Amino acid sequence: MSRIAKKPVVIPDGVEVTIKDRSVSAKGPKGEGSIAVHDLVSFKRNGDCIEFNAAEGGMAMAGTMRSLVGNLMTGVSEGFQRKLELQGVGYRAQVQGERLNLQLGYSHPVEYAFDKSVTIKTPSQTEIVVEGVDKQKVGQIAAEIRALRAPEPYKGKGVRYAGEHVRRKETKKK
Repeated sequence: MSRIAKKPVVIPDGVEVTIKDRSVSAKGPKGEGSIAVHDLVSFKRNGDCIEFNAAEGGMAMAGTMRSLVGNLMTGVSEGFQRKLELQGVGYRAQVQGERLNLQLGYSHPVEYAFDKSVTIKTPSQTEIVVEGVDKQKVGQIAAEIRALRAPEPYKGKGVRYAGEHVRRKETKKK
């Protein structure tokens, strides 16, 4: 069996967990979410923990389900956050309602529409913070924003993750 699946998922304080049929639902201070558990994995609640066991042929899936339920517990209790930085002259970001307006060096402004499951904040004109309960959705939206103008290797201009190192190239010589 997977090593990660042997570790039980601890239910944090202030989180209500409901297990119904093949799904786990959690409600906490940051929000609520649910996940459907695969048929090859058996699970049960044991006090303030959820334990997972692999059925016949489901060893890999047991570790995956344990990680997904663990991320659900972390998301509803603490939430997930991804920070982005804008590098470049005139690059700006601003949130207006459910749209993120970006000036990324194109001849036109770029508008990115996002749904209510995440919140996007702009503490300054060159910083974007994506927050939410679902780790996958937060990462996906951050990746989509970064893809609007990925950092280029010559000057490093573009949208990058906070702390990301962009490997720079030397300019072409004659």
